[in-house]
Amino acid sequence: MDVGMIGLGKMGANMAERLVRGGHRVVGYARTAQTVQEAASRGIEGATSLADLVKRLRPPRVVWLMVPSGAPVDDTIAALLPSLGADDILVDGGNSYYRDTLRRGPGVEAKGVHWVDCGTSGGIWGLAEGYSLMIGGDAAVVERLRPIFATLAPGADRGWGRVGPQGAGHFVKMVHNGIEYGLMQAYAEGFAILDQKHEFQLHVDQVAEIWRSGSVVRSWLLDLAAEALHENPALSGVAPFVVDSGEGRWTVTEAIDLGVPAPVITLALEGRLRSRQTDPFAEKLLAVLRQKFGGHAVKAE
Repeated sequence: MDVGMIGLGKMGANMAERLVRGGHRVVGYARTAQTVQEAASRGIEGATSLADLVKRLRPPRVVWLMVPSGAPVDDTIAALLPSLGADDILVDGGNSYYRDTLRRGPGVEAKGVHWVDCGTSGGIWGLAEGYSLMIGGDAAVVERLRPIFATLAPGADRGWGRVGPQGAGHFVKMVHNGIEYGLMQAYAEGFAILDQKHEFQLHVDQVAEIWRSGSVVRSWLLDLAAEALHENPALSGVAPFVVDSGEGRWTVTEAIDLGVPAPVITLALEGRLRSRQTDPFAEKLLAVLRQKFGGHAVKAE
């Protein structure tokens, strides 16, 4: 089955290669010619432009977007639609906000093009392990894409599925990433406590390795933590600066809108925001207030 892959970053290129290995023909496009050339070494046919990509695909076409959320998705859709035809399928496999996905649907389908959203999880390990795919869209259209999803997923009948209509795929992926925030924060806090118990002279990498087998808290994230701590137990040279790409914020906003308590995810998001403050005003004010009402000393910078 032909697939046009737009966006050949690490994840997009890995997904394209997995499709090629599964017997699909993939035509890829990226903004830089060098990226396209590198993809060619992985069996991906390179396109020189979006129009060229569409021209190379046999209709009805399947075009898969793996571009950053927000304006890049809108810009790419606007550039693509004039070249696409009736019964073509456009899949957004990136981390778009589900409300943006709902907004984009009518404009895409007005051109006779089917619109499918696919929340994609698996990171750089997906090439070997397969991807978890949470899909939103018309059931018949999703079924047409079964060979693609079955190839990308860990198995033909596991790790993927249509979870609902348009927008549902990105909504489920948003909540997935919110949960991920909480899990990562819990591991980070737990290992920080272990690291600070100096009297026991614990080796956090050893503890992580022990927990990987048989423990209640074993997981793939723990596997990655054990690997990282084995490579660098003190995390030397790593800045305590954690970015967020939006999904945690969207999950917290949705929880508030729905009236669903989500303190763990919310605090995990706040932890990331706090990690990026180089000159925290709030803590300075706290120190001054303690000095004002209790005469406590204020530590100078």
